[in-house]
Amino acid sequence: MDIITRFLEKNGLIFAFLMVGVIMYSSTVISNRLTNKKIPASAIAIISGLVLAYIGGVYSGGEKGIADLKIFSGFGLMGGSMFRDFAIVSTGMGASFLVMRQTGWVGALSLFLGIVLSFLGGVAVALLWGYTDAISLTTIGAGACTYIVGPVTGAAIGASSDVIALSIAAGVVKAVFVTIGTPFVARYIGLNNPHTAMIYGGLMGTTSGVSAGLAATDPKLVPYGALTATFYTGLGCLACPSVLYLLMRLVTN
Repeated sequence: MDIITRFLEKNGLIFAFLMVGVIMYSSTVISNRLTNKKIPASAIAIISGLVLAYIGGVYSGGEKGIADLKIFSGFGLMGGSMFRDFAIVSTGMGASFLVMRQTGWVGALSLFLGIVLSFLGGVAVALLWGYTDAISLTTIGAGACTYIVGPVTGAAIGASSDVIALSIAAGVVKAVFVTIGTPFVARYIGLNNPHTAMIYGGLMGTTSGVSAGLAATDPKLVPYGALTATFYTGLGCLACPSVLYLLMRLVTN
């Protein structure tokens, strides 16, 4: 057992890919035999991964989930930003510029709607938590857009560290929900073509959540959704600490 453990620790990334393959296969069996394909296998796999990450984090008392266990340390690299960004960029090679142009003004409108609706939702939650000042409301509202927009906005307008932390948490929760929920709602909202994928990415905004959710729905849609989701992040970083912050100051004063 010691030899096997050392071998797996030295080949952590390969073992991580093997474990993901086992989880995907098991999820497919569960989806086909227990749910009659009513629950997508990808959704089961995502939920299983989150449960394993929670168990690993509780067991080790660490901060990286199951990657805190040495034998599963390869998941830290596999699930890191490098592999995520590489996967998004590589799938972008399959995107058609002609299809993106055909989306037109609807794609741009989805960006503005997505930012405003997410921001207002975050502000509503912040009010329920008892925050009433413009800086805190804006920062948490920006975090509801994405967990990148939140800290960028908070740093720009002088928010406290605890409020910035809450904004990041709000963005992470949103990304998890988008990741899990996308395969479930895809069939009901017509999320089966590049046009709707771009609109969906513009409305949701969280690049990691949209990319993972679309990958679980149809990998061919990932570059389209990731494209508008990336623009969403940039636009949010511009709008939240400027226009939206000024509007919040007018409302709260």
